[in-house]
Amino acid sequence: MKKYDVAVIGAGVVGGMIARELSRYKLNTVIIEKEADVAMGATRANSAIVHAGFDAKEGSLKAKLNVQGSEMMAEVAHELGVKYLNNGAFVVAFTEEENEAVKDLLVRGQKNGVKGLEIIDGDELRRREPAISKDAISALWAPTSAIICPYELAISAIGNAMDNGVELLTDTPVTSLEKKGDAWIINGEIEAGTVINAAGVYSGEIAALAGDKSIEITPRRGEYLLCDRESGDFVNATIFRTPSSMGKGILISPTVDHNLILGPTAENIDDKDDRRTTREGLAKVAKEATYETVNLPIRKVITSFTGLRAVGNTGDFIINEPISGFINAAGIESPGLSSAPAIAKYIVEIIKKTRTLEKNENFNPIRPASHAFREMSMEEKNEVIKRDPRYGQIVCRCEKITEGEIVAAINQNPKAKTVDAVKRRTRATMGRCQGGFCMPIIASIISRELEIDIEEVTKSGKGSEIVVSKTK
Repeated sequence: MKKYDVAVIGAGVVGGMIARELSRYKLNTVIIEKEADVAMGATRANSAIVHAGFDAKEGSLKAKLNVQGSEMMAEVAHELGVKYLNNGAFVVAFTEEENEAVKDLLVRGQKNGVKGLEIIDGDELRRREPAISKDAISALWAPTSAIICPYELAISAIGNAMDNGVELLTDTPVTSLEKKGDAWIINGEIEAGTVINAAGVYSGEIAALAGDKSIEITPRRGEYLLCDRESGDFVNATIFRTPSSMGKGILISPTVDHNLILGPTAENIDDKDDRRTTREGLAKVAKEATYETVNLPIRKVITSFTGLRAVGNTGDFIINEPISGFINAAGIESPGLSSAPAIAKYIVEIIKKTRTLEKNENFNPIRPASHAFREMSMEEKNEVIKRDPRYGQIVCRCEKITEGEIVAAINQNPKAKTVDAVKRRTRATMGRCQGGFCMPIIASIISRELEIDIEEVTKSGKGSEIVVSKTK
């Protein structure tokens, strides 16, 4: 039986940031993930917004950790080599009722400690954002809001944690949790002194396995449209509608990779694995985004996707230790991404209440950027190509991703073992053709680098094999 000090269940952005924070200490830590790769849940499919913190109810954990996490994010992104842009956000009002709601958000945000908030009129809004409809009458401006790549943040955080000694187990669903003395036995074969439940939509089931039946998680489906990179300058800031009980409505935002994202819808469902897009949902995204703007480039949509938010039964993040040595980080819906760095520190403080943690003097917070080659000058690229000619071979023409970058993704922690894992690390297959040309080449590179047969290569894990059999 393998023994650890701490086991983190769930390799999303919250679990990843927790594991990285734990690697600052002399702890034997493992991350346990049921999928074939990290960042496979809500982390891979969300709005990618670092929220300022004006929406969460004052006094809540959401409010406290959102503001703290937002303030920490720029430094975290810099350390982890993750793309981050402080572009600000507008919450736009189109009716008098929404205008009053915007005023309430201003007051709430100020109580939460959000800096720089102000309300502007419709004319000033359109001066700053010409694409906004003439029907907009006012907006709340939040200058501390930002955008980031959520799965890149999770991958980099987990990679940095692994580089600092943390282990990662993928394809390992947790099916049993048993308390024996001061330790937890996971699946009958892993022993850990402390278990941290960061399992997203499945955090209620994990808590129940440990004996905590208090957590109920409802999956909330959100559908998105993603436009081509040439649409990324349609707006400068993130554009929100006034929020409702179901979320922040249909947003319009650039991404750090220069696409334009529209969405999400908000629909509570029962199936925690249902990530289908629907005709009705995507039509709603297109209709509302078109209403809010002028000349929305809706014809530039290149793909659609769905994410599931883990909505808890308390109205707030559920971060507690209901059983000795078992800590929940459950119900982490929006603003979970924004709060993730602060949640990690909060969890460590819970652990410190019952045990002394010794600093890891060898902890290195720096992780090289996975996109460094793309951002080099032509002269710098040529120097890299001289050392490794694979960087001179373009595999993904849409995104201009090279064989060298793909090979690096396969061999760097956490290793990319599927086509979608390569996609999340390099952006290969994310362009207009959506992998139509480059997927077979990527699959062959994975086969070669991992020394597995081409029939074993999958798109996203078991059951998604790309090649059924060889014909020649």
